[in-house]
Amino acid sequence: MPPTRLARALAAATALTALAALPACGGGSTPHKNEALGSRAPVRPAPKKPAVDGLPGMPPVLDPKDVYAADRPGRLSPVVKGFPSRVYVPNTNSDTVSVIDPETYQVIETIPVGAQPQHVVPSWDLKTLWVNNDRGNTLTPIDPRTGKAGKPVDVHDPYNLYFTPDGRYAVVMASLDRELVFRDAHTMRREKTVPVPCYGVNHADFSRDGRYFIVSCEFSGELLKVDTEKMKIVGRQKLPLHGAMPQDVKISPDGKRFYIADMVANGLWILDGDTFGKPSFLPTGKGCHGLYVSRDSREMYVSNRGEGTVSVFDFARGEVTKKWHLPDGGSPDMGGVSADGRVLWLSGRYHSEVYAIDTRTGAQLARIKVGSGPHGLAVYPQPGRYSLGHTGIFR
Repeated sequence: MPPTRLARALAAATALTALAALPACGGGSTPHKNEALGSRAPVRPAPKKPAVDGLPGMPPVLDPKDVYAADRPGRLSPVVKGFPSRVYVPNTNSDTVSVIDPETYQVIETIPVGAQPQHVVPSWDLKTLWVNNDRGNTLTPIDPRTGKAGKPVDVHDPYNLYFTPDGRYAVVMASLDRELVFRDAHTMRREKTVPVPCYGVNHADFSRDGRYFIVSCEFSGELLKVDTEKMKIVGRQKLPLHGAMPQDVKISPDGKRFYIADMVANGLWILDGDTFGKPSFLPTGKGCHGLYVSRDSREMYVSNRGEGTVSVFDFARGEVTKKWHLPDGGSPDMGGVSADGRVLWLSGRYHSEVYAIDTRTGAQLARIKVGSGPHGLAVYPQPGRYSLGHTGIFR
């Protein structure tokens, strides 16, 4: 073929190819698949599923292997960064809250509250501290920015207080009423009352996905499993020890186990929350009571109220590796860990005092006199994105 004709043929073929690649004519502008050329519309990747299918509305789990990943030293939420560091101690027999400056180990203020304050509880949004006045049937709000108490809110039998992980409800542990009362997390308006078949509901913790929580019933020696979204009891079991008296509840960092302190059994019940089967048991010390996780999620501090000691439980090894003895005895009860993780603060329930303990050595740093019957003290602020209640369970 002569060069000129060859050039013309090549040009024509190029034009036909270009026309074939154009969208077909018609009223719509959506491109269609061209069977001859095999062209396709662009494929969008499927949205990435969260690592943990959490309760709707719950903040996403940061690390599936560690529910406490948000609680690292100094990792304070912007909400609390302006709050002064304080230790708030409810004195059940004095009807007051002692406020301690952790830098000086001095009581700097005493706040009058309602009758028999049991715990100081950070709100889900971290903006308020609620004092649980159990026999006073009120909650006293404290502004942690100013340290000032507000007008009490009427709430019946508020022995302890928790918040659902989605921030929607407060859950009142109405111990003597034998009820779990779901209330609006902000107004405290009663939304649903769940009668419980056990006696003495007092402490709880939520599963990694937030879809259920485990509750201890101290006076009848039982555990409950509660569906968070349905607000319904879905499991109940009697602990396999006559006279068992379960107290504080904490989930393991990997979310696979729950630990329940037992003041009569003198140790920890270890429970698979998903199956809610028969728990195993680990001795820790006389009057095992409060459970607090270290800032690196490696250890858990266990207060043994009946013998004046703190057992240190290693999560990876599944055993107690150390035991710290208060030099002059005492009754270590409830408390929390400082924001930097260096100090464990515990109330001395029967000694009208508070203990500051070095978490690296177990040495007592201070012993501070407060009111009578100090109980569920709160260290505030602490790292974390939101609070699940009690003296500070942060996720």
